[in-house]
Amino acid sequence: MSGERYGEFVLVRRHGHVAELALDRPKAMNAVSTEMARSVAAACTALGDDKDVRAVVVTSTHERAFCVGADLKERNSFTDADLLRQRPVARGAYTGVLELPVPTIAAVHGFALGGGFELALSCDLIVADATAVVGLPEVSVGVIPGGGGTQLLPRRVGAARAAELIFTARRVEAAEARGLGLVDVLVEEGKDREEALALGTRIAANSPVGLRAAKRALRLGHGLDLRAGLEVEDAAWRSVAFSGDRAEGVAAFNEKRSPEWPGE
Repeated sequence: MSGERYGEFVLVRRHGHVAELALDRPKAMNAVSTEMARSVAAACTALGDDKDVRAVVVTSTHERAFCVGADLKERNSFTDADLLRQRPVARGAYTGVLELPVPTIAAVHGFALGGGFELALSCDLIVADATAVVGLPEVSVGVIPGGGGTQLLPRRVGAARAAELIFTARRVEAAEARGLGLVDVLVEEGKDREEALALGTRIAANSPVGLRAAKRALRLGHGLDLRAGLEVEDAAWRSVAFSGDRAEGVAAFNEKRSPEWPGE
């Protein structure tokens, strides 16, 4: 597959201003090993620094899974010291996706369980196809969601719904997942990547300065009281108000043409 490799298990492909971060460890259903976690983090660092990237779509090359979570076969060989050493590496993968400064979309088919679902939850939007099965089953193997799940899921679906899903460790199929708000867009089987890339392309047509500032305001303002949130928004507005993108956007609107974003 053509594209830029980050280690053995992550492939980045470009689609104009949309970057596709493909999880590519098919022999293990994209289970997140130490090496894979490092690669996801490295890819996210590079994409976050690339001013040409306006949106990121996280996909899977495996036909039956987005990602099945932590590599429990690897974990089974760990001593307690090994597990402790791996923890910041594992966290780096999830925070890498979560802290991408541009809009992010997960394209989910098949299993997205545990850390796999947490990678999707770390994105701004989740597109899923009819085969998707999501869940956070960590308590069934003696741990808890540790890739952001206990914090990201209640922000999506509310505290009680998140508690039910995490405490029961149950798997949720696509239609119910859409109904509960666990995923945002539901498409027919095999169309998740196509739809996510199309959505990314629509997003990427907009101002790169505006997109980054809007995401910053959304993320930093979440959970604050309204007055504090409006101050976050005002700071983000001020960061774009005198940008080249704003000047170009207003000019293009008045001249009835498509903008040519300077990106600054």
